[in-house]
Amino acid sequence: MKIAIGDDHVGLILKPAIVDCLHELGHETVNVGTDSSEQTDYPIYGEKVGQMVASGETDLGMIICGTGVGISLAANKVKDIRAVVCSEPYSAKLSREHNNTNILAFGSWAIARN
Repeated sequence: MKIAIGDDHVGLILKPAIVDCLHELGHETVNVGTDSSEQTDYPIYGEKVGQMVASGETDLGMIICGTGVGISLAANKVKDIRAVVCSEPYSAKLSREHNNTNILAFGSWAIARN
């Protein structure tokens, strides 16, 4: 599976662990987010991942900002995108099974603050 990964500067701290996990599971990733800790705007990356998933360029997407909420709202503005913010596996699994979500959003503020 090909998965787009988007993040702003706050999400940067969590992205490597997610990418490593996806690679271990045999998935291909496409880096859409920033690779810099300089402040940037999350809507840019939410929209980019949304466009890649909606166009079929990637199968699914994962997006990361401070809470996951803002970047998911940006992704959800793209037609045919169903992005959801989840903080635990049960909601992520059921949102995919019952709502056919195609982008999973995470928050990383707690990690970034420590």
